[in-house]
Amino acid sequence: MNEDRIAVVTGGSAGIGADICKRMLDDGYQVVSMARRAPEWTHPRLTTVQVDLLDATATEQAAQEIAANYPVSHLIHNAGVIWPKLLGEVKLDELQGLTQIHLGAAISLMQAVLPGMEARQFGRVVLMSSRGALGLPTRTAYSATKAGMIGMARTWALELAPKGITVNVVAPGPIQTDMYYAVIEAGSERDKALAASIPVRRVGRADDVTRAVMFFADPDNSFVTGQTLYVCGGASVGSITI
Repeated sequence: MNEDRIAVVTGGSAGIGADICKRMLDDGYQVVSMARRAPEWTHPRLTTVQVDLLDATATEQAAQEIAANYPVSHLIHNAGVIWPKLLGEVKLDELQGLTQIHLGAAISLMQAVLPGMEARQFGRVVLMSSRGALGLPTRTAYSATKAGMIGMARTWALELAPKGITVNVVAPGPIQTDMYYAVIEAGSERDKALAASIPVRRVGRADDVTRAVMFFADPDNSFVTGQTLYVCGGASVGSITI
């Protein structure tokens, strides 16, 4: 059991976030899920905080309240939004929204829990970026903010390493979630073509991502920080076949 390990997981109500929450609960963690809606399942060690992470003020308030009530040891910032648009259709308010949920929310959460982590000389932080950070059509705002998470994590890793806090990034490729199927119809020709284009010949599952998160979250894993792990079936290696 890890009763002294308390993890905050954003976007924990569904998809990858829910899978992360369940795995951490199975491993004995106490988990605080931050999401717009409550999960459809419960657990004695799961606390749900309903908040819209697109709302900077509400996010900061919720983060401060969590930090005041829980000695947070782990922060998994998984919540995200895609909002795909071709360059000519991108609205600046969409860029601002994705900047808030991907970067601003992460900063507010870290600023809230950092004093406690520093006092305990321990912390594990995992930011959820995307294979899209390397570039993808219709992802101007998304790829920009997801790439920003990688640079931010590397900076935090350097600042926080002497304090026993590691900061790493998991960058998934296409994963079978509601967010994925909101963009690509399940079983469609596009879905099949995408799976065929991935070197391992399949779309990823939530548990593929969770295993990577748990690697970085391991309390014994103190010598890996500032790293980005692409969980993408090889899609980040190259995009052409010769």
